[in-house]
Amino acid sequence: MADSLPHPQAGDPVFDLHVGGKMETRSTVALTGPEDLSLAYTPGVARVCEAIAEDPAMSRHYTWVPNTVAIVTDGTAVLGLGDIGPSAAMPVMEGKSVLFKQFGGVDAIPLCLDTTDTEEIIETVVRLAPSFGGINLEDISAPRCFEIEDRLKERLDIPVFHDDQHGTAVVALAALTNALRLTGREAGSTRVVVSGAGAAGVAVTRILLEAGVTDLAVLDRRGVLHSGRSDLTPVKQALARDTADHTGRTGTLADVMSGADVYIGVSGGTVPEEIVASMADDAIVFGLANPHPEVHPEVAHRHARVVATGRSDFPNQINNVLAFPGIFRGAFDVHATAITEGMKLAAAEALAALVGGDLREDLVIPSPFDERVGPAVAGAVAAAARADGVARA
Repeated sequence: MADSLPHPQAGDPVFDLHVGGKMETRSTVALTGPEDLSLAYTPGVARVCEAIAEDPAMSRHYTWVPNTVAIVTDGTAVLGLGDIGPSAAMPVMEGKSVLFKQFGGVDAIPLCLDTTDTEEIIETVVRLAPSFGGINLEDISAPRCFEIEDRLKERLDIPVFHDDQHGTAVVALAALTNALRLTGREAGSTRVVVSGAGAAGVAVTRILLEAGVTDLAVLDRRGVLHSGRSDLTPVKQALARDTADHTGRTGTLADVMSGADVYIGVSGGTVPEEIVASMADDAIVFGLANPHPEVHPEVAHRHARVVATGRSDFPNQINNVLAFPGIFRGAFDVHATAITEGMKLAAAEALAALVGGDLREDLVIPSPFDERVGPAVAGAVAAAARADGVARA
């Protein structure tokens, strides 16, 4: 039961909503008397335990595990708040949990770990994994997040998904697919600038490469990633080889934005208006930093045809909730062992297709409250899981 005493911020609607947290656990079975208790707990439960001990696959039918995801964070890269630690991260993870349930019918448990040590996080998750059908990594700072995800994928036979990377990438690709269609462009001949080489920037770039975009320039604080730089991490080195090394593009944001068709900002900061103005006609600008987009929509609209942000108070919100509930729903429906690149691309294609004939400048991505979103993404992901050979059902 929530604390009935007045809280320090009483009267503030945001704090009032969070009193006692945003989630609870509930029984799915009746416990009205001794007979119910004997079935749900001792002695009846022993028969189910023995069956699972003999055949662990039975847990898919007789526990909540295959429909439950662990949301794991260390609180080092929360929203636009940065390194605020595990305790302060809990309200965000609770929010993520209720979104999983509301939009995907997936149960989720927030786990805020009091460690930033890569080895400790990996070992903790591996030991917790038998209690979950999937792992959603959340708000773990780069570059540790890349190693943690990769090594957990190697060690676990359940889906592991870093939403800050792949959720953002899926929704951004869906919106860009429609923006390209609206402006008459093809992926293979479109010039894209990605500002930010952290978790989201890396994943957005990778999924765009998978989708056929070949002219990509990725920037960090020191400019375009290219192999001539000696200060790149291994992740950035690999990204440089696959992007600027093919196009020969180097320099600053101003250098690569001149004539560019698409700008995708996942870095924060502010892009000067004169740089936005140097883009190609019918430009596409996605300023995804929250709460302050890299290019404010009022500025972007003066120079671009399609504008998207990460905010809900402007059209074309690139919101991860369009992706992660349906992705896990689809993966769980076929008891997938992993989430593949094919499943992510299928999710993006399904999202883009939902816009259909309603496509216009202020509608290149559906609303999170469009009831078709979750089922469409889940169905596409499940089909892709079967096609990719990771489905067990």
